[in-house]
Amino acid sequence: MFAASASTARGTSLREQGRTRITELITAEQRRGRQDRAEYRRLRRQVDGISREAGRHDARVKNAQAEADRLAAEAGFTPAAGRAVRVSLDDAPPPKSGELPRGVRPDDLVVHQSDVQAVVNALWAGGARAMQIMDQRVISTSAVRCVGNTLILQGVVYSPPFRITAVGDPDRLRAALGASREIAIYRRYVRAYGLGYAVRTVERATLPPYTGNVTMKHATVPAEPPKGG
Repeated sequence: MFAASASTARGTSLREQGRTRITELITAEQRRGRQDRAEYRRLRRQVDGISREAGRHDARVKNAQAEADRLAAEAGFTPAAGRAVRVSLDDAPPPKSGELPRGVRPDDLVVHQSDVQAVVNALWAGGARAMQIMDQRVISTSAVRCVGNTLILQGVVYSPPFRITAVGDPDRLRAALGASREIAIYRRYVRAYGLGYAVRTVERATLPPYTGNVTMKHATVPAEPPKGG
């Protein structure tokens, strides 16, 4: 078995090989995500140009385009700027001894999906007009997903620290963060294990437009119950 392992590894650690493959896969997926978003923006500009050209000759199209422009800002498809609050979440540093204290699990030392979602929910509740996670604009239907200690957002993988920026009234946004029960729980872990939590006011932040998918997929109730049980 040892000989087979050594042969398969070709003189390198099998564990290191696995890590290399995972890193390569993540890099490839990040590249594909960036390419997809760039293509989406190109096609969107193309469709917008065609619509505006048609509007020059058809009043109905022109009116529809004006309504679409109005809704685009509300839906997050245009840049947003103004005073903002930025929240940073980070994993705890590893113990200096290299060993976890008794009763502490590795999961206690990392930022989880629920922690990021708690901040996002609180900021929306605090009246955020626009929001960005890392370098991507998000909207109310954006899905936040964590795998291990990495965050996946619209096909792009991010490592901590995770930064969430919300444009709105800083006082209201800070009050909403302070009122969140979920964030209060997270802050207990901050005090106990050294997880990172920082909030600062940004006098002027400019957020890019949202470029993700807006197709809604949901279940429907069948008109009649299925036959045969």
